[in-house]
Amino acid sequence: MFKEFKEFAMRGNVIDMAIGIIIGGAFGKIVTSVVNDILMPPIGLVLGHVDFSSLFLNLSGTHYDTLAEAKKAGAAVISYGAFLNTVIDFVIVAFVVFLLVKQMNRIMKPAPAPAAPPTKECPYCVSGGIALNATRCPHCTAELKAA
Repeated sequence: MFKEFKEFAMRGNVIDMAIGIIIGGAFGKIVTSVVNDILMPPIGLVLGHVDFSSLFLNLSGTHYDTLAEAKKAGAAVISYGAFLNTVIDFVIVAFVVFLLVKQMNRIMKPAPAPAAPPTKECPYCVSGGIALNATRCPHCTAELKAA
């Protein structure tokens, strides 16, 4: 059983997948930083000095000035600002993956098949695929006019 697992784990596809997951995790951290530290502050500034990560809806009925205070008190809250940041993270990652797959498909596009050599059809047996310079039909052996 250990031998089978070792063979499975050492296949190229499994190792490629593991590398992809590790790089994807690191890429996700970069995108999260871009969203939280670069994109959302200017958007919040334009929308009236709003910090999206601290937006929340208090369900407990008690007033809390910040999300941190509400969480510290154990109040039931909906952190919709953090959700918005996560949605923007997802959209960016999904768009980058789309672009990556699109480019890979363009690069990996199969070469067009070579054109079939020109042939003619036998006027007697109506068989096709006869070379243009053939003088006899390979199917019925009728004599053909040279091209």
